[in-house]
Amino acid sequence: MSLLEIAGLRGGYAAADEIVKGADLSVAHGEIVALIGPNGAGKSTLLKLVAGLLKPSGGDVRFKGRDIAGQSAPAISRQGLSFVPQERNVFGAMSVAENLVMGGYIDGGHTRQRIADLYERFPMLGEKRRAAARTLSGGQRQILAMAIALMNAPDLLLLDEPTAGLSPRAAEELFGTIVGLNRSGVAILMVEQNALEALSVSARGYVLVQGRPEREGRAAELAADPTVRDLFLGGKSQPMLGDNGERSHRGMGGST
Repeated sequence: MSLLEIAGLRGGYAAADEIVKGADLSVAHGEIVALIGPNGAGKSTLLKLVAGLLKPSGGDVRFKGRDIAGQSAPAISRQGLSFVPQERNVFGAMSVAENLVMGGYIDGGHTRQRIADLYERFPMLGEKRRAAARTLSGGQRQILAMAIALMNAPDLLLLDEPTAGLSPRAAEELFGTIVGLNRSGVAILMVEQNALEALSVSARGYVLVQGRPEREGRAAELAADPTVRDLFLGGKSQPMLGDNGERSHRGMGGST
């Protein structure tokens, strides 16, 4: 059984504004899955429908075998699914430590230990624990945003454009952080415009077009597919990928 199973998912921001139009998608335990496609395809909307920020108009969303479609975001988070939005994902006026406390409000009994664990995992956060979040660099803010989501000890992390606006070097470092989180046991469903790099760290991928997955498969196969490359990856050369979907080099596949 997959960790996340989506079947025929439909929905948008209003009843007459259906952006996701019958999406089927799955994420296995411990897997990174990339969701790529053109702007306006419905990728971010799909994540919000899964996370409970938007209410589906149809279809099924099952997480750990349970139907979560239409549940509230806090209820879904309590079950082990955390969402990191692209924007407004930290409290800029609050310190790093205060942001982490806010992230642990749903499961407050473990807040102190989880913050200590996150400082160990991300030493930068510990060093800047008293600094206002707005003073962090773009890459540091993204790490903080993910750390906030990790305060609920999720089994699945939904990432919406994690490298948006970052320099190539910062994006590369952030992808390394994402791989490290996955190796610690967290499954990841990632929407990412930097499609080459997203596929290079993923096991599988989906290409979403007009609210529906048009192609799916192993990340290496999608990266090598001429149609996918020409339409969505700019026709650029692909990084070499191993059978497990990991890169054989650390170079960027394109700019953010």
